[in-house]
Amino acid sequence: MSEHNHSIQISLQSAGEGLSIFGPQDTFLKLIEAEIPAKIDSREAEITIRGNDHDVQVLQQLFDVLLQLVRKGYILTERDVLYAIDLAKDFRADQLLDLYKGEITTTFRGKPIRVKTIGQKHYVTTIKKRDIVFGIGPAGTGKTYLAVVLAVAALKEGSVKKIVLTRPAVEAGESLGFLPGDLQEKVDPYLRPLYDALYDVMGPDQTAKSLERGLIEIAPLAYMRGRTLDDSFIILDEAQNTTAEQMKMFLTRLGFGSKMVITGDVTQIDLPRGKKSGLIEAKSILHGIDEIGFVFFAEQDVVRHSLVQKIIVAYDHAAEKQD
Repeated sequence: MSEHNHSIQISLQSAGEGLSIFGPQDTFLKLIEAEIPAKIDSREAEITIRGNDHDVQVLQQLFDVLLQLVRKGYILTERDVLYAIDLAKDFRADQLLDLYKGEITTTFRGKPIRVKTIGQKHYVTTIKKRDIVFGIGPAGTGKTYLAVVLAVAALKEGSVKKIVLTRPAVEAGESLGFLPGDLQEKVDPYLRPLYDALYDVMGPDQTAKSLERGLIEIAPLAYMRGRTLDDSFIILDEAQNTTAEQMKMFLTRLGFGSKMVITGDVTQIDLPRGKKSGLIEAKSILHGIDEIGFVFFAEQDVVRHSLVQKIIVAYDHAAEKQD
């Protein structure tokens, strides 16, 4: 018997299931075929897979998991399928089934917020377990968004009394000196992404009320100096743009009953030349402390448009070549 004679049949409950897992115009099927060299045929309510033993088993797990998701009413995206293919290659696709079970919380409109990748799941679990967590990885992985979601959930359930959100103010070329208006307006362009995440989870009205009542504070990093924050959920975003001194200053603000999440992308540092990133330094200094969690996101965790993922990968390759 030659290597290629393995074949299995997977029966579908309806033709509609085939459409759901093959995608519009077979887009998902094409992605699968591009990654795994077995032959896939479908007739009415049956999929036939032919190929060598390994590829057939990979596809069997892949389709099994995709079908279970579809049968639970989950609408697959191109991203989910690419992610599932990646996992199926190591026979880990079944890990996806847990992802879509638990919701972290709901948006103010009642839409469930769930983790979308295993990297995100690990991040959420780590934040629940540890007092200080670093989330490091490329843009679009949900590092900041999920941290804000967990902070709001902690505030709702009363495990913290306030949320503090902060980013280092780094001039990206344009000096802030000439902007009109008060400091709040000057700071806003930096802190915009933090507001966006809050608006999504709490809604603009609730966010505004919480800011007025001091339940949520959004401030530049410089405002943290000299304070100790108890019973707070503190998020430092864009931490790759902190200096070593700022990072140490920030981390030592941790008070009793507080949690800290530090997020950043070490490939996007906007510090002046010769200044070392506090995030990179913290990573090397603190990795030996068990109570501090480090979660590293990969390109597979990018939850934006799949084209964004390709752009990030292309830039990464270019940067590797230069090094």
